Amino acid sequence: MMVTVVEKTGEGPVEVGKKMIVGENGERYGTVGGGALEFYAIEKCKTLIKTKEHLFEKYLLAEGQVYPDTVTLPMACGGRVALLYEYLGSKEYIYIFGAGHVGQAVTNVLKTMPFHVTVIDDRIEVIDNFKLADQIYPMSFVEFIEKYSIKPGSFVVVCTPAHQHDYHVINKILELKLKPKYIGMLCSPVKLNDYLKQTYAKFGNDVDLSNFYSPVGLNLGGGSPAEIAISIVSEILAVSHDKKNHNHMRETTDGVPHYW
Repeated sequence: MMVTVVEKTGEGPVEVGKKMIVGENGERYGTVGGGALEFYAIEKCKTLIKTKEHLFEKYLLAEGQVYPDTVTLPMACGGRVALLYEYLGSKEYIYIFGAGHVGQAVTNVLKTMPFHVTVIDDRIEVIDNFKLADQIYPMSFVEFIEKYSIKPGSFVVVCTPAHQHDYHVINKILELKLKPKYIGMLCSPVKLNDYLKQTYAKFGNDVDLSNFYSPVGLNLGGGSPAEIAISIVSEILAVSHDKKNHNHMRETTDGVPHYW
């Protein structure tokens, strides 16, 4: 988050135009005046980062006093200050497991937009071709999840070079009870049925697969890596923006998800 002092009347410890950058863990650079005002702003930033929202808010620096539409802070200055909070982070965090042709094509499309893309693959000769990803991890898929985890509410695209690798990625997410918003697996109907059979046997028939999209993507047609990438990214956008009534590949012709 970036916090900017945009208004000031009366006495206070900061001037208009001062800025502060705050990270998700509360680390900060710059200042908006210190004291209770800055402490409050940092805590507010930690909340706004989670919801990815902007905010304009006014403050009265006088404990025990009240002013309309203004937050009163325990300070003795007596002035009034307005802060503008701006979310500068990525729109979504996306993890791509598999650095092959589809993984590369999906990354190329995603990085035309404000997404933070992490790619994981232990095939050095393949992952070295990635140029646009924000973070690249040349390590095994499950090892990455166990060591670094994934952010809650993130998006996961599973397109590894082998079926068992795909299964291990998704099952590790289920095993650790991680909470991505979306898990998309590149597969055929035969592979999907095999995966579901194994997953129900391992986790039980009541396992929550509501965020599981497989076959991945919207039903746009086309089978090249570039066309598949457009299909996958379109589905990610639809889920991210909570848009309904799209023709997802995971749904049958009557609109019922395969796993229900």
